[in-house]
Amino acid sequence: MHQILIATDGSEAAREAVDFGLELASEQGARAVVVHVAPAVDIAPSSGFGITAAVEHELSDYDWSPLEDALALAQERGVEASKHMLIGETVDEIVAYADTIDADLIVVGSRGHGTLASALLGSVSRGILREARRPVLVVRQAHVAAPA
Repeated sequence: MHQILIATDGSEAAREAVDFGLELASEQGARAVVVHVAPAVDIAPSSGFGITAAVEHELSDYDWSPLEDALALAQERGVEASKHMLIGETVDEIVAYADTIDADLIVVGSRGHGTLASALLGSVSRGILREARRPVLVVRQAHVAAPA
């Protein structure tokens, strides 16, 4: 294995995927490529009558934060890693970028919303599994029971 693409959005599930992906990269002597997908446009209100407009998304520290956190963790572990910001539809961008860099594996987290929520909301991990033509590893978020 030469290159592992790790997708992150900064969520707890994504942090677990980054952790696992970096561990795997270290064990395999592979290079980690960490990506985050920012939206191309934001929807903003344009008047007081409930009308909205699409406004070009401007990248902020909030967008870069998951990538910076992942690179800091990679450096701490001595794993060769790079970051790349993608713009657009999450599933499409991750799958296309994995193809562009010829990634050996895509690592992505899953929040585990359940069947109904995934059907209603969609699922990035499910979309990547459906669209990718290369191996995908979905890291399921560990659920910790709340104290009684």
